[in-house]
Amino acid sequence: MSVEGFDDRGPHAAQKLIRHALTDRLFHWGLAATVVILLGTAFLPILGWEFAWVDIHWITGILLTFLVLFHTVRALVWQDLRSMWIGMEDLRSGIDLARWTLRMTESPPGSSGKYSLAQKLIHHLFTLVIGITIVTGCLMIVKIDTPWWERDPYWLAEGTWGVIYVLHDLASLLLITMLMAHVYFALRPEKLHFTRSMIFGWITRSEYEKHHDPGRWRLDK
Repeated sequence: MSVEGFDDRGPHAAQKLIRHALTDRLFHWGLAATVVILLGTAFLPILGWEFAWVDIHWITGILLTFLVLFHTVRALVWQDLRSMWIGMEDLRSGIDLARWTLRMTESPPGSSGKYSLAQKLIHHLFTLVIGITIVTGCLMIVKIDTPWWERDPYWLAEGTWGVIYVLHDLASLLLITMLMAHVYFALRPEKLHFTRSMIFGWITRSEYEKHHDPGRWRLDK
């Protein structure tokens, strides 16, 4: 899918190609907002910021859960899961990139499909870590008074609660590190076209031809 645009290099190079649909961009920024709110309500009170954080935290957690469920259904039914699979070509490209970065070869690595190996890895890591926070968070909500039930701190054994809290806290700390890394790479000059595509949805045809292998990412997919 494409929309037209023009610059000094001519209409072909400046043609705008859709990389992310509006639905996917709204999901991405909705997920980002909920994660930031959850991290803020989790750690700011520890740093001495006193505010009524509990209700904000669990309500945002429920919203995050629904966002992830929506994305999962959309990915399974309407999107191409193969674009996010890690295959042998991705592994070979990763090895070639490492060798080229370490100056072990003069041959630059080949272009990736729609997503590079690094993008696929960070996606799967976010999936794992956010999944852990959701599962443990849904269990922990039993210990909070809500409009639907009264808290029950004895629903699970004390040792089980300890494991749940440790997993939830470790995943939350890991999320902070991952978020920092994600923002860092998103703001690097050579990655800004990816960031722009997550805001406006498009990349130019010249960017597509420079960074992607048409055989691995067909524009009709």
